This record gives sequence, C-alpha cells and structure tokens, in this order.
Amino acid sequence: MLSETIFYLSRVLRKRVYSESGEVMGRISDLVVDVESGKPQVIAYEMKSGRKTLIIDSSNVTVTEVKGQFVFNCGSISVLHGLKENTLYLKRHVLDRQLVDINGRKLVRVNDLRLAVMSTGTFVIAVDVGTEGLLRRIGIAKPLKRIYGLFNASLPNKLILWDEVETVDIGHSGIKLSKPYSKLETLHVSDLADIIEDLDAKMQAEVFSSLNEEKAADVLEELETDAQLKVIDSMPVEKAADLLEKMPADEVADILEEMSDSKAEKLLSEMQREASDEVRMLMEYDDDEVGSIMTTDFISYNSSLTIEDVIRDLRKQKPEASCIYLLNVVDETEHLIASVTLRDIVVAEPHTRLDEIMNSKVIFVRDTDEIDEIAEIISKYNLLAVPVVDEDMVLLGMVIIDDVVYSLLKSRRRSIM
Repeated sequence: MLSETIFYLSRVLRKRVYSESGEVMGRISDLVVDVESGKPQVIAYEMKSGRKTLIIDSSNVTVTEVKGQFVFNCGSISVLHGLKENTLYLKRHVLDRQLVDINGRKLVRVNDLRLAVMSTGTFVIAVDVGTEGLLRRIGIAKPLKRIYGLFNASLPNKLILWDEVETVDIGHSGIKLSKPYSKLETLHVSDLADIIEDLDAKMQAEVFSSLNEEKAADVLEELETDAQLKVIDSMPVEKAADLLEKMPADEVADILEEMSDSKAEKLLSEMQREASDEVRMLMEYDDDEVGSIMTTDFISYNSSLTIEDVIRDLRKQKPEASCIYLLNVVDETEHLIASVTLRDIVVAEPHTRLDEIMNSKVIFVRDTDEIDEIAEIISKYNLLAVPVVDEDMVLLGMVIIDDVVYSLLKSRRRSIM
C-alpha cells in the first residue's frame, strides 16, 4: 500500500476494485477493522460483486490516489469466512453512531472517519464529528469550501483522534469487544453520569453494567432521578440491591421514594438487614424534616481517645471527604457531647486526648426540625456539616451542606412547577 496516504471513509465507499488486468471486480461497501490494539487497523474490505457480498483480505489490496481519486487494486481475491472478536465494520457499526469524546467528556456523532495508509497497514486515526464530515458525505463539501473561501471563512471542522474516543453505541449490533468501555473508567463520575444520561435506556443499561461496582455506585448517585430509575429497572433485583448497599443510605432513600411501594420493598428485602433498616428509618421522615436529608455515614469517637488513636482509625477507615468535615464526640451511650474539627486533629500533639481540644458548645439540629432551619444555621455559623440528634441527644447522623443546597433547589423547582 502507498505510504502516508490520508483518506476519509466517505470518499472510498462504492469505489471500484480492479484486478491486475484492469477488470472491475466489484465495489467497496465497507471496511473491516481490528480494534484489539490501539488504533483500529483495516484487515478486510467488504466488496459487492453483482449480487454477492465478499469479505476480502486487505493484504491483497493496494490503494493509490490518482488525480484526487482513490483506486483499489486487488492482485488476487482471498475471501475471509468469519471474523474474530474485536472487529468492527466502519460503515455499519461506527458511522453515524455515538462515541464518547474522552477529553471533551461528551457524546459525539460520527459523521466520517479519517484513515491513513502506512507501510504497516491502513489505520483509523481520527473521527470527524464536524459539519464538514456531513457535507463531504453528500458530495457538497468541496464546492461549499470554495464559496466559504471567497469570504475568507471555512467550514466548521472537528476531528477527534481515535485514542481520545470510546465506542458506546455498537451494542445494538451484537459486537463483542474484549475491553468494552475501558476508557470510560478514566472519566470523573459526574462526567460519566452526564454522558449516560444522554444515552437511550438500552445503552444506559449496557454502559452502566460495564462499570465495576464501586464506580457504578458512585455514578448512580450522580444520575438524575429518571436515569437512576431506568438503570435500576434494567437490572436484576439482586444486583440492584447489591449496588444500593454501596451507596449512602440517604441517597438510596431518595431513589426508593420515587418508586412504587412494591418495587421499593423488593429492593429493601433483598438488601442486607442493617443497610435496609437505615434506609427504612430515613424514609419515615417527612420531606420537610431534617431527618429526610441526613446521612447515616458519620464518624464519632469517645472523648478518652488520643489524637494518635483517631488518626490511626481514620487511616484505616479511609472515609469520604464529606464524612470528616466535622468529627463527633460521644459518650458510652452514643449521646452527642461535643465536636472536633479536622484542623484541631491535625495541629494537636499525638498524645493529646479529645476531651482536651473538643468543643462542648456543639451546634446541632434535631431530626424532626424543618429543613429551612438547618439552612439558616449553616449560613449563620458558616458550617460544612451539622450533627443530627434525636430528642434524647443520641447522635443519628449528619447533614452535609451539599444535601441542604440540593434539597432547597429541589423545593424551589417544585414551587415553580
């Protein structure tokens, strides 16, 4: 093959294939690539010959460019019967499909594909997601380029290197890849959630099921409610319950409250007893009560522990950042008696006891207080988190500022509607 020739898929489809004697053998209808290693390499051509469709080995085909046109020559036809895993038909499986732009963190539509002919083979090097790609396919890109040139302008063009995309919309075709969606693991859970929300229900389920459980739980937490329900509905009850167990109880409660009672009960019954009990408790609160937005994931210590003991435990637990906005100090019966900040812990000497540095004038709210009250407290005292207690001062949970803001925004949206 000619070295360093660049061409677009749209410009070679339906091109004639010639034999060594110049006889027309058929027309190119698709390109088959192997995606096993990095950039997809063309391993075969699909050729229409009369009423037949043949898959011919690419090693017997040469590509040359003559006066701006691409010509295919085939020394001898070697027909392939059956293709291995990790192969895609570019027109059938990739063109007009959705890919994830990893760097742009968004879904894009494939308008064309750019390939390069090198000494080692022909490879897909980039995806064209711009307007020019669409115009090229209907044959008007060149004349429009000339018209734009008269005004010193250019057609909108957008190429993304293949290394920077992930195929997500090929599942409908039953294609099997050895490492499906592996690049998606590199995205932040919020970006991944945004991408999944833009997919249809079937693709949402497929992409979501490819994630490991820890990542899946984090992504599920970030999804909008409608997407959460669709994803959970697409999963077996046992698997959905396992996933919910890895999420904060307050987040699970919010999801289950949007379901029918029977569906929610099935999931709760399938969850481990301790996890389901926490969720049931949260679901008993009214929507305007602090208890409905508190998290039961909190950290508390006895006042007799030393700073060294606390730091050792924190290193062992590796808690989420929101759990250590504020550390609670409790007595032997779990009654809240004080609080201590992470800063206090860090600057204190290792052998200092908590009762020497704790703040006994702790700001707290009760589980039955109205949410509006906690918003005022957080604003007044500039707090990131507030402990929640029952009427007997037993520590029940924490309210994080993020949850307060989310609750207020949700209430505002409802009032507007």
